[in-house]
Amino acid sequence: MDINEFTRDNAATITHLKKIPALECFTEKELEEFLRFSELRTYAEKECIVDENSDDDRVFYLVSGKAKVMKNGKELIILRRTGDVFGGIGVITGISRAASVYAAAPTTCVVIRLSQIDALDENNRLRFKYMIFRGFAEILANRLKKTSDELDAARNEIARYQATEKKPSSR
Repeated sequence: MDINEFTRDNAATITHLKKIPALECFTEKELEEFLRFSELRTYAEKECIVDENSDDDRVFYLVSGKAKVMKNGKELIILRRTGDVFGGIGVITGISRAASVYAAAPTTCVVIRLSQIDALDENNRLRFKYMIFRGFAEILANRLKKTSDELDAARNEIARYQATEKKPSSR
């Protein structure tokens, strides 16, 4: 979808937001409300979206483009799927940003400031935070599973390597 169309047409925006896994549990009415405290931001290639060690309450949902996650100047991952989320860990834990994020191409994100959700009445605040944090939990669980699988594979590879190193060579 063309980003201008995305921003002009509220119905198209909501349809697009429903494709984001962390937001798919929202009803159309809730997504309309969600849009009131969200911002659609577009970043130029190489523009810094999140600065490592910064403090803020923003969460980012990738709409289009690519976002490169960097830690201490080293690339960790490139996010490229609609709905990829970043910024959640800092928001949940209240600690400074663990990594920087740069646009690896022209990139558009839905940006949420949790402080704006805090300004809602108690019922809506709790409902929206529950849905957002539930989405975070799913994402973090998937990331933890992937990391655990990678750790298991690395351990198996090390064990295989160590086993071949211990075998006496036949001469």
